Amino acid sequence: MAKYQFETTGAEVATDCAASIKDKVVLITGVSPGGLGAVLALTIAEHAPRLLILAGRNVGKIEKTAEDIYAVAPTVSTRILKLDLSSQRQVREAARDVNGYQEHIDVLVNNSGIMAPPFELTEDGIESQFATNHIGHFLFTNLIVNKIASSTDRKQVSRIVNVSSNGYRLSPIRFNDWNFDNGKVYNPWIAYGQTKTANMLFSKSLASKLGKRGIISLSLHPGTISTNLASSLSQTDFGDLQEIDRQQGHREFWGGFNYKTLEQGVATHVFASFHDSISLKDDNGAYLDNSRVLLPEEVGSWGRDEVEAEKLWKLSEEILGEKFEY
Repeated sequence: MAKYQFETTGAEVATDCAASIKDKVVLITGVSPGGLGAVLALTIAEHAPRLLILAGRNVGKIEKTAEDIYAVAPTVSTRILKLDLSSQRQVREAARDVNGYQEHIDVLVNNSGIMAPPFELTEDGIESQFATNHIGHFLFTNLIVNKIASSTDRKQVSRIVNVSSNGYRLSPIRFNDWNFDNGKVYNPWIAYGQTKTANMLFSKSLASKLGKRGIISLSLHPGTISTNLASSLSQTDFGDLQEIDRQQGHREFWGGFNYKTLEQGVATHVFASFHDSISLKDDNGAYLDNSRVLLPEEVGSWGRDEVEAEKLWKLSEEILGEKFEY
């Protein structure tokens, strides 16, 4: 797929994937205006999906995204789903709603996330980034997995796409202290890195457990993009990130970041969700960047290790007090 580069836009990839997008039911988490989820929904709306399920915490913001979709694609159906990933109780409510839908889901894009906030515990006693970026998606996905369709008479198998980040470089999973000693040793960037590693390992686990059902699971780096995700962060915060990169030896980030636009940022989302070059046999569980499946040697071992992936699955089950076996 050399035709896709850093500068490639989601619209370009979506045009190539038009046949795969048409008539699909797609659920996207994190669809507030100005974010990647909303731009993804708008991008694929132009190619006649059957239904776009727009999930997020703030219903008013989701309604605005639905209005924007109607403006560009008035024949595309949308449905709003209240989903607060930081609350296990509310995630379960949202999953019950989804399981009551008549439709099956062809593509689930776990896009929602938070980045480097001050330390806070959720109502379930979990560090907020780990709760929102990983545990919430882990629970939601497993609760609705039987709604994720896969059929041999379809041109494309179903997919689960977990939006990670090259921020995974900052930390493996802290299996013995994922809550940072209840904030005593908390670093917001290390905590963020842990959750992005979790997104990758979750995809590996889903691939190994659900591949036999014909479901592809992938994770991806969308690029470094100026979105509302970083709206609360200061230059000092990003200076702290660069200092961690210097301490950890990530030399490629010492000189700053090469930014993508939002439209460029969703290109890999579209590729992972719909491109027919992705193989159930060869690519399941892979990590993508710039609309390309990365080779194992291009990915840090802690983000692709199958033993770590299974350990994270079991840790997540322990945190939730529930097992999900396939």
